[in-house]
Amino acid sequence: MRLIIISILLIFCSSHFAYSQDLEDLLDAEMEENKETEFVTAHFKGTHIVLAQSVENMAKNELNFIISHHFGTLNSGAYNLWGLDQSSIRLGFEYGLLDNLTIGVGRSSYNKLYDGNLKLKILRQSKGKKNMPISVSLFSNMVINSLEWAVPDRDNLFSSRLSYTFQMLLARKFSPGFSVQITPTMIHRNLVKTTEDENDVFSIGVGSRLKLTKWISVNFEYFYLLPGKIADDYENSLSLGFDLETGGHVFQIFLTNSHGMVEQAFITETAGKWSNGDIRLGFNITRVFSLGKNKTEEIDEDF
Repeated sequence: MRLIIISILLIFCSSHFAYSQDLEDLLDAEMEENKETEFVTAHFKGTHIVLAQSVENMAKNELNFIISHHFGTLNSGAYNLWGLDQSSIRLGFEYGLLDNLTIGVGRSSYNKLYDGNLKLKILRQSKGKKNMPISVSLFSNMVINSLEWAVPDRDNLFSSRLSYTFQMLLARKFSPGFSVQITPTMIHRNLVKTTEDENDVFSIGVGSRLKLTKWISVNFEYFYLLPGKIADDYENSLSLGFDLETGGHVFQIFLTNSHGMVEQAFITETAGKWSNGDIRLGFNITRVFSLGKNKTEEIDEDF
């Protein structure tokens, strides 16, 4: 009889414990469901890291005007005032059609390039109800080389002027002051110089941002060309810049071994070597105009 009573008590206790555990799990699940999702913003201060695209988009109805300027190489000497006598420029506009969709156009003096681009954000880093460890954007552009034909008497096709870039931008903000981005890239060129040259060029880019103060940060980016003839003929693009935010403007000054300012130029046509002093001083100036209803400014301190 005593054994039966003990058995009944054990069954009751175990059932009560299981019910309590189920209730606790249910409450935890409900609390987790009620948590709000916090989205991480400002991986980078602008839509570019230095030369390359960042994961950031323009907000809906916002227009971004970009002036990019590259001088000549520092090793050109005093005669060229260490590159300041030589320069190239790009003027660009970026507009937010939606909060996650940006379109852009630009014109570069380098090779007289016209470019148009699209950037779509498909994932946002977040925590809380929905935990997403990274932000992801897709970027594509088309570039038109408008230089005069080298052999005008030949049957030249307009399609030969075109090239395309396809990128996936994967970024993570590890802390309020430090972000990293990885950028797998494919560039397709309709026309190449010789039959041995590659129409399709593959590269892996990496970029980072480190905040020094509330208004100043240092940015780094590097594009590694995957082995092939293009990697044998050209150098990997390496750039280092400092961002200075002044109200509605972001001013960036940088050093780079690249001459061009769009992906087809600085990824596939960089000839300069840092070790030889083929370093160019440059700057970017951006100004954002709100063409719609004003939105609350994103704070660059979240994590």
